[in-house]
Amino acid sequence: MKKTILFLLITMSLPLFAQFYTYPDPNQGHIAGGLGVSFIDGKAFYTFHFRPEIAFSKIGVGLDVNLEFNSEGKVRHENFNELSDYLSIIRYVRYAHKRDPFYARLGALDYATLGHGTIMYMYNNSPSFDAPKLGLEFDLDFDQYGFETVYGNFAQSGVAGLRGYIRPLKLTAASAVPFLSNFEVGATYAADYSKYAGVIEGQYNPQTKQFDITNDHGAMQILGLDIGLPLRLSSVVTLTPYFDYNNIIDFGSGTAAGLMADMEGMGLVSLRAKLERRFNGDDYVPSYFNSLYELERFASDTTGGGFSSKINTLRTLGDAGNGFYGELFVRVLNVFDILGSYQRLDKAPDSGILHLSSDISPIDQSYVARVGYDKIYIKDEADLFKLDDRSLLYAEVGYKPMPYILVSMLYSWTFSPVRDADERIIDYKPQKRIEPRVSFVYPFTF
Repeated sequence: MKKTILFLLITMSLPLFAQFYTYPDPNQGHIAGGLGVSFIDGKAFYTFHFRPEIAFSKIGVGLDVNLEFNSEGKVRHENFNELSDYLSIIRYVRYAHKRDPFYARLGALDYATLGHGTIMYMYNNSPSFDAPKLGLEFDLDFDQYGFETVYGNFAQSGVAGLRGYIRPLKLTAASAVPFLSNFEVGATYAADYSKYAGVIEGQYNPQTKQFDITNDHGAMQILGLDIGLPLRLSSVVTLTPYFDYNNIIDFGSGTAAGLMADMEGMGLVSLRAKLERRFNGDDYVPSYFNSLYELERFASDTTGGGFSSKINTLRTLGDAGNGFYGELFVRVLNVFDILGSYQRLDKAPDSGILHLSSDISPIDQSYVARVGYDKIYIKDEADLFKLDDRSLLYAEVGYKPMPYILVSMLYSWTFSPVRDADERIIDYKPQKRIEPRVSFVYPFTF
């Protein structure tokens, strides 16, 4: 039975779901820090965290210092055992925001997406507290044409993607018709050049503490073509119908037809919805590079010698059938957020993937509540909320005795990396964290 691993990226231990996270406004910032005790797999560690974020015009910088000390006062080994751990102190440096004409971000990539997301969707490059990575997003939009790029890890070969697009009607007389002028045609190339991206056969060698690869496909590469037409129906409503065609090189192809809706500026409520019908050929899965990819790519069993890999799952998939994907995000009064998404394939009874999360943290109130739940390979309704190795549950509840002081309790079921002799990650194992914490959060303007 193939090994399954799930992880929802929770990169800030001042826990904000990245889906809901917003940067400080221009010429603003905030300083967050605190102390706590983390129980990691039953072992106690005293924690100190410090996370200032500052925005100057369109430029933003976020730092992330997280230290965990054992009972002897020594820093936990996993905090600083490779160069990327030190680089990750700079959580991000960014210019502008996604969808702006010029956007760049260096650091942790929370949810990187190319185009409509049928090849790369909500990809995160740092799916573990103990294995942060330095990546890059860089987009340019020249109105008539542009490109999007993602690079996952500067420390070693890994995931990279490029999507170029053109709005051909803006080059013709049709540009005078606003209804059609945003019609867009795009082409995408995405690949994973990691050492373990194409492992088909091999075995873990306990003597050398290495995984010996005997059959390697090499880099996983995907090509895609897409079209879309954003329709601004009013000052608050935008609808975008789209169609994508993708081919996983040496494997299968698939298409997707979808509709995205954005409703903003309505005052009390903002809403974002997406519904997509997926038509999948043999040996093809949509959104191959997703939020789980860094964990699903490859996992070696260091005790039994076996392994699992996403490429082998793809090779044995056959006809999984078509499927639906749906997503809904609602924000009420900028204080209450809820996000839900679900997908399932028609012919695969264990193909359900669920994400639910909510954040209730009004600035002027004395309480905080955040919760998230993820489940993959859902078989039926009885399996939906059963906690196991296919599940993640995350929760924080807190109280503010003073405006800038938060006393809270955190719980997370996450994963820690297992490394080979060359410090390459070859597996992830479950990790449970329980942390009572006192935090100081102070916003400022300059």
